[in-house]
Amino acid sequence: MALPALALMLTLLTTASGSKSQRFSSCLPEGVKLNSEILEESGGSTSAKGRPKTVTSKLAELRARCKNKKLFSRNGKEIRIVQLIGCWGNPPEDYQEQMNRQRRSIEELRKKYVVIQIPCSPNKTIARLVSDML
Repeated sequence: MALPALALMLTLLTTASGSKSQRFSSCLPEGVKLNSEILEESGGSTSAKGRPKTVTSKLAELRARCKNKKLFSRNGKEIRIVQLIGCWGNPPEDYQEQMNRQRRSIEELRKKYVVIQIPCSPNKTIARLVSDML
């Protein structure tokens, strides 16, 4: 009897977390998905289990909520998601200026918001593996 109860509980949890994820979707900037890989503050983008950290896992960690198409952390601070630039095959002449502008912009955002960064390369883990093979 314990097994069916556990199955029911897992189904309810999956449904609840799935609907929560759907609520976040309406608050995400265009082009950002819940499974988009993020860049962590420490520089790495993988969790302790070796999987890339995603927007969903970061929002769960922040206990985020979506209100009026904006994301807020558990303490009420607004969350901003920034897509990083810099994945150029042949960088433009002013790439250093663009990178510096981006860095300054993110520093300013951090003063007022919780900032989640999405790297320009969709999966740094795979990119790193490919570059190691070359």
